[in-house]
Amino acid sequence: MTDPGGAPSGITPARLEAVRARIAAACAAAGRGPEAVTLVAVSKTFPAEAVRAAYALGLRDFGENYAQELRLKAEALRDLALRWHFVGHLQRNKVGPVAAWASVVHAVDSVPIAAALGRRVAQAGRSVRVLVQVDLTGAEGRSGCAPEALPAVLDAVRAEGSLTLSGLMTLPPHTEDPRGARAFFDALAALRERHGGPSALPELSMGMTHDLEVAIEAGATMVRVGTGLFGHRG
Repeated sequence: MTDPGGAPSGITPARLEAVRARIAAACAAAGRGPEAVTLVAVSKTFPAEAVRAAYALGLRDFGENYAQELRLKAEALRDLALRWHFVGHLQRNKVGPVAAWASVVHAVDSVPIAAALGRRVAQAGRSVRVLVQVDLTGAEGRSGCAPEALPAVLDAVRAEGSLTLSGLMTLPPHTEDPRGARAFFDALAALRERHGGPSALPELSMGMTHDLEVAIEAGATMVRVGTGLFGHRG
């Protein structure tokens, strides 16, 4: 597989080193240590072998967008000590594989989803960390709860004994200039302060390949990087 520029797709030591260097530089500029930011390698559409190669290079946190793809890869790679992050839109009829395999779910965005996930995680005898996804664009059809709905979703997650409320996530609209995302990242950080601060919501999942430096500057504790690590998807 090759990306549109002709370079082979798939993780390489050089790609990983470049992403880690970007994270370290952004953390230094923000007065933070690089250990403050978790790199989540978004492996959606890449085969299990790509995840295994990334694991061999030292990565442990992997993000998937689709429940069935998560299940298939997790089953194929169950010999590895991976932390699976579910970062896609979560539907009630798809919570089963997520409840069975995910360590962290970044995209709970409603009271019914929190209840359904909590029930299935409890049935599986597991515990899962949850981030609530907030839509800060106001655009119709986007995933995430509205800011005014956030208190109810936070309470719904807290009500589930199998779920641990760990923070917030957002996905800003794409802009050519990465700094176009800054207002959305700042808004998420402000929401965290409004709802208990880092002690109540320690994680801010925001920033991807295009804008991770801007996200870290705004306080991100998790960045979700796919293209920067694995190349372009076919």
